[in-house]
Amino acid sequence: MSNEFESTKPEEIVRFVGRHFIYTYENGWQYEIYIKNSTTIDYRIHSGIVGGRWVRDQKTHIVRLSDDVCKLSWDEPTGTAVSVAVNFAERRIHGVIFFPRWIAENPKKTVCFQNDHLDLMRKYRDEGPTYPKMVVDEFAHISFLEDCGPDREDVIACAAGELPDGYAARRN
Repeated sequence: MSNEFESTKPEEIVRFVGRHFIYTYENGWQYEIYIKNSTTIDYRIHSGIVGGRWVRDQKTHIVRLSDDVCKLSWDEPTGTAVSVAVNFAERRIHGVIFFPRWIAENPKKTVCFQNDHLDLMRKYRDEGPTYPKMVVDEFAHISFLEDCGPDREDVIACAAGELPDGYAARRN
């Protein structure tokens, strides 16, 4: 491949680029993703074992599964691997998160703006332990969905704790 993150033809996923959505897994964990462009997402975690963590410019493999379904997959500097299938028509998600053992044992180490702590995240990853992984395999419901357009820096620009009251409770 010419670009290690080009997992599909950009013209096949153009309908997904710019989508911003908030979703809650059946276990109660709430997340938010902005598909910034054909190879990049920004995300914020509102609740769960790593609630408060947020990341910008995460390189992501994005593929079109059907007109209304895409799959986002990425590998984080922490050693966490994630794959999320998003069905926009049904507002339903299936996600699998593979947390390395070090995060399962001390998740708060990752609760930060990751971009400012990349070397530290890699250090934690390399120190481990990495195995056995904690696998979170869950369905989720999209409670808020909007199209913000591509390559915006203001969609996910702060930690969840800095958002106005009611932000994550929005419904449409």
